[in-house]
Amino acid sequence: MSLTLSSAGIEPGFLVSTAWLSDHLDDPTLRVFDCSATMVVDPVIKQRVQPERAAFEAGHIPGARFIDIDAQLSDPDHQFHLMLPPPAAFRDAVEALGIGDDSLVVIYSTGSIWWATRIWWMLRVYGFTNAHVLDGGLARWRAEGRALAQGDEASVPRGDFTVAPVRPFVAARADVEQVVRGIEPTRLTRLVNALRPSQYSGEELPRKGRPGHIPGSINIPAASLLDADSGRFLDDDGLRERFAAAGIDEQTPVIAYCGGGVSASLVVFALMKLGHANVRLYDASLGEWGSAPELPMQVE
Repeated sequence: MSLTLSSAGIEPGFLVSTAWLSDHLDDPTLRVFDCSATMVVDPVIKQRVQPERAAFEAGHIPGARFIDIDAQLSDPDHQFHLMLPPPAAFRDAVEALGIGDDSLVVIYSTGSIWWATRIWWMLRVYGFTNAHVLDGGLARWRAEGRALAQGDEASVPRGDFTVAPVRPFVAARADVEQVVRGIEPTRLTRLVNALRPSQYSGEELPRKGRPGHIPGSINIPAASLLDADSGRFLDDDGLRERFAAAGIDEQTPVIAYCGGGVSASLVVFALMKLGHANVRLYDASLGEWGSAPELPMQVE
């Protein structure tokens, strides 16, 4: 790999700074992706993911390509929305995007950064550890007056991507049920709900499913792990303090969830960034749990 990872500008496998990215845009191994999307209310299906391709074409980081997470990196055959694709489909999708084993990937979004951490998590699940999230996203890039490109995405050659055996970063319904029932060895696992407090409590009604949260889970809103002014991640000390206040240390097994497995990916990213050894994402999240009447929900 030709890129030099500097502790001043990039954390291998996690965050990259705008300054570092700006200095390395011409490197042939670099793959930059804008995955901006918005969850919008739909009168028929209640909600849908709207890819922000028009905004991308109006202004993006030079050399970036666009990812439509729903159309390109989700399982179209699964009964639940935005689910992790099976290995062969995922490999084909990322190769078409130009990602290979020797790539250094940087992902950003124009709005909620958890679209980027969702893609980062999918890559990590399938064994790719050289993906990074742009700290502060496109908003910080713009605020610093850095160059923008307009129009269509850059053209890159097809990648050659090796799919590793699925890593233990994915939780299924059965795993969560064991935690709720207090079955060993999951008794000490903490369930973390990454939604807004009003969604967690049930005060805010969901667009589908039932209000509230999975019994026994705690609320760590994904946005609370970011600096409210800059949109950047809290530093490591700030992240540790946030998790410690919720009773989570580096030895605590964690399963994070949200409405559809997107915002909870930010919690997973932050914990793994801190070196957390046992953290998983409940991929189907409340899309599955909240729509199953036989499963308990708690409102408070």
